[in-house]
Amino acid sequence: MGIRDFIETHYSHFNAGELAKCIDSLREFLDGGGRLMITLAGAMSTAEVGKSLAPAIRSQKVHAICCTGANLEEELFGLFSRSEYEHVPNWRHQSKEEDAELHQRGMNRVTDVAIPESTFTKVGESLMSLWEESEAVGDSRFPHEYVYDLLLHGDLDVFSAPDDSWLVAAADANLPIFTPGWEDSTLGNLLSAKVIDCTLKSNAIVRGGLDAMQSLADWYREDDSPTGMLQVGGGISGDFAISVVPMLRQDAGVEVPLWAWFAQISESSPSYGGYSGAPPTEKISWGKLGVETPQFVIESDASIVLPLILCSLE
Repeated sequence: MGIRDFIETHYSHFNAGELAKCIDSLREFLDGGGRLMITLAGAMSTAEVGKSLAPAIRSQKVHAICCTGANLEEELFGLFSRSEYEHVPNWRHQSKEEDAELHQRGMNRVTDVAIPESTFTKVGESLMSLWEESEAVGDSRFPHEYVYDLLLHGDLDVFSAPDDSWLVAAADANLPIFTPGWEDSTLGNLLSAKVIDCTLKSNAIVRGGLDAMQSLADWYREDDSPTGMLQVGGGISGDFAISVVPMLRQDAGVEVPLWAWFAQISESSPSYGGYSGAPPTEKISWGKLGVETPQFVIESDASIVLPLILCSLE
């Protein structure tokens, strides 16, 4: 039994039923010429979501990505050092002393895996060369553009399967990536440090969040196709992306359509007052979604749900 048949047979109620309805609606939306943005929060790249996201990008089911700096860089780290990662089997009950031992060995834990510090150094050195070249000629680019350059023209050896990387698929397709708050990342920290120690004169070689919002506005307006969003988790990636519509309509006075389709996968509860758990109906009051916009909320683990959605689109 294939994934689509399995879901249609067994997923009828509660979150499972919501997932099945979401998949059917998304397939209809894409078949009708819609374009889809996926927003990635949390540690989706370290969870190897690329195994399902990369094929979706290659089959043109995904048309843009808005992600945290962590997801952008952790997909890159995994490409070059996944074989050096360590599994943390007891991650739910990891003691402070066990985490301290990882730190002493130069390992950085992301839930159930530990990434070697040497990975950051190796990738950082390669990016430093690109940053220095940009500074020398007065260039300025978005974070993902440097990453694309490194993947397509760099000399780093790739040890993981490129076909399983959403970043490789995105680079091959020159997919638009928007990374608000990129400085909240290991590589963003590295750039700041190199400005502080005067290795670089300025951090202006990497374009920031305001430029990213303007670029997102250009992307949103460049195509008349209905545009939808699949929000994975919450945080800045989802909030940043969806806000482009009220920004254009209310602040810039530019008439654009509302988001035409929306779904979110989240474990956050609105009762705690967090934006990550805000239901789609709340987004109507902000001028992001309309009353008629198809809207879905799947309250579950995104590392389980997202691959099911993406693989069901094949």
